[in-house]
Amino acid sequence: MEVEILNQTTIKTFYMAGLTTDHFIQILLFVLFLIIYTCSFVCNLCMILLIRMVHHLHSPMYFFLSNLSFVDLCFSSSITPRMLSDFTSKTKSIPSIACATQMFCFSLFAASESLLVSAMAYDRYVAICQPLVYHSIMNKTMCWRLALGAYVCSFFASIIITLLVFPLCGSSTIINHFYCDIPPLLKLSCGHSQIRKYVVIALTRAIGSACFLVILLSYVYILHTILGIHSKEGRSKAFSTCASHLIIVITFYTTALGNYFRPSIGLNADDIGKVFSIFYTVTPPLLNPLIYSFKNTEVKNAVLNIFVLDQVKNFPKNHIN
Repeated sequence: MEVEILNQTTIKTFYMAGLTTDHFIQILLFVLFLIIYTCSFVCNLCMILLIRMVHHLHSPMYFFLSNLSFVDLCFSSSITPRMLSDFTSKTKSIPSIACATQMFCFSLFAASESLLVSAMAYDRYVAICQPLVYHSIMNKTMCWRLALGAYVCSFFASIIITLLVFPLCGSSTIINHFYCDIPPLLKLSCGHSQIRKYVVIALTRAIGSACFLVILLSYVYILHTILGIHSKEGRSKAFSTCASHLIIVITFYTTALGNYFRPSIGLNADDIGKVFSIFYTVTPPLLNPLIYSFKNTEVKNAVLNIFVLDQVKNFPKNHIN
């Protein structure tokens, strides 16, 4: 009876197991993730500002890209600062309300990113498969509807997931992770834990699967259209318009599928989950703006126009003479 009462006691404070207990490795990871987070924050912020400043980047593709950069910025900020703080802390404690807030924010921005990437895939489908009606379909109203729809759906899905997972109970207060992720928290969920677990897993996988299906179908039609183009130059130009997005899709979904569709039991399952979580939460926010910067000619030209041509205009004429 005492064990049952203890198991049903609501937990007010949790303790993160973290990535490692080795002090030297923690210092190395702190420096590494601080550099990655700083670069990610600066790159995404610069991408947002660049798209807003440069007029010829005011197109549907870059509208979604600016939203993706905003989501990436918030996505990494919901996890990395807390993780960096835990590297320098001995207790690694976190209040239940803070844990619930972190999980809600993480779920919100992860779902938003997935839906925005799907919207970008649809945009590329219309641009390549229906170029004559592209501007009439992907008008400003449609872009805003897709973006707001992604945020609204993600908000309500995150609310449902958070309410199903919390409050947490149990004899253990240790979360075997470096942030409040859904799988380790489900192990401490109160009440009808199995029912809650199945509903949460079904909801998260349904969102991920639906987005992945939209992307897959879009690229099937895109590939079919590209293969139907007779000129090599035309095929190359068509493929280049979606190459950056395709790399983002592969990066995001490879790590996401590995994190949430892997077996939850087995040898070192929790440690494997932490590894996938690192790549899932840290890598995409850094790579997304870099991929579009290096792979996209319009972005590179916009950067050159701002930082190079402006310097040439402001360069003293006597220096030229």
